[in-house]
Amino acid sequence: MLISKILNQAFPIDVNYSMIMMCINFCLSFLLIHESMVLFEFTKDSDLTNWAVVDDGVMGGRSAGNFSLNHEGNATFYGSVSLENNGGFSSIRSSFSEKNIDGRSKILIHLKGDGKKYQFRTKSDKYDRHSYVYIFSTTGEWETISIPLAKMEPRFRGRRLDMPNYPSKVLEEIAILVSNKKAEMFKLEIDKITVR
Repeated sequence: MLISKILNQAFPIDVNYSMIMMCINFCLSFLLIHESMVLFEFTKDSDLTNWAVVDDGVMGGRSAGNFSLNHEGNATFYGSVSLENNGGFSSIRSSFSEKNIDGRSKILIHLKGDGKKYQFRTKSDKYDRHSYVYIFSTTGEWETISIPLAKMEPRFRGRRLDMPNYPSKVLEEIAILVSNKKAEMFKLEIDKITVR
């Protein structure tokens, strides 16, 4: 009603107000869809209890990952990957209540890596056995990694599944995994994770 009143005052001549209102509603919807949804923005006071470290120890391996806040307030995923006992990966993950991401097309992660490759993983349902996976490289400098949701492939235990890529409708879990088929130390600092 307020917008209609403003339009009447701004356009005293005969104008198709319904068409103008339609355009305004379209623009507002567009802005809401394209506004970034912040999943995590880490600070010195962030609560990490909703995050879990999952290493290859669940399969008998000896990799050791850690997840904590550093002095700058960034979340830090660090540790070592070991190939002993058929191991070879470390990961962090967070599950949360269902988030509607319909109409959004990418995940943005502001981070500082170590020059190594990592996997970003999502689940539409946290109880699914499979994840949708996208592999990204880091430079060793602060950067924003852009992950196209439509290119996230369904995988289970490293195998590509015969099903469509991530549907980008809802989100219940995200994870970051390091598994480069070699023994190595790793460190990833994370400032912010958003969906756009």
